[in-house]
Amino acid sequence: MATLAERMVGAARLDAGTYEEVEADTGATGQAALVVIISSICLAIGARLGAGPLGLVMMSVFRLIGWYVWALVTYLIGARLMPTAQTRADVGQLLRTLGFASTPGVLAIFAVIPGLGSAINVVVGIWMLVAMVIAVRQALDYDNTARAVGVVVIGFVIYLAVAALAGIVIAGLGGAPAPAPVTP
Repeated sequence: MATLAERMVGAARLDAGTYEEVEADTGATGQAALVVIISSICLAIGARLGAGPLGLVMMSVFRLIGWYVWALVTYLIGARLMPTAQTRADVGQLLRTLGFASTPGVLAIFAVIPGLGSAINVVVGIWMLVAMVIAVRQALDYDNTARAVGVVVIGFVIYLAVAALAGIVIAGLGGAPAPAPVTP
């Protein structure tokens, strides 16, 4: 069994075998959650939110919730609405693979480099979406990538709608402006 660091490197390399490994390892859910937390902290630092330690904690909490919601939505779309004959998956498998798909977000910490921030954020965002497609393809046992892309795109649109609605509700409760949705 690979270490957390080895799995993160494999996930960042978009290695399908790494995603298969974490999909099958029911004990890797905690590791996947840790990857989401580490990634969200790096994304927050790279975005220069300037919210301090509390802001980092809040972003991590929202990303953990987003990760869970994304996995549930992905499960419903991919395993219930768009399954193939070989699709055999549960929510835990998607939690683990989607958690490790957050690995490229760790590199967003380098967005603090003057003049490179925007480019780094774009590259990291695309990298994370590609990793999510691979994670979905592996977790749902799809034999083609196009179906996984469809599930990720549909899930992303639904996730953004839910995140925007949650932001509106939270802003209404606190009187503050609604926060922008954060990609899982």
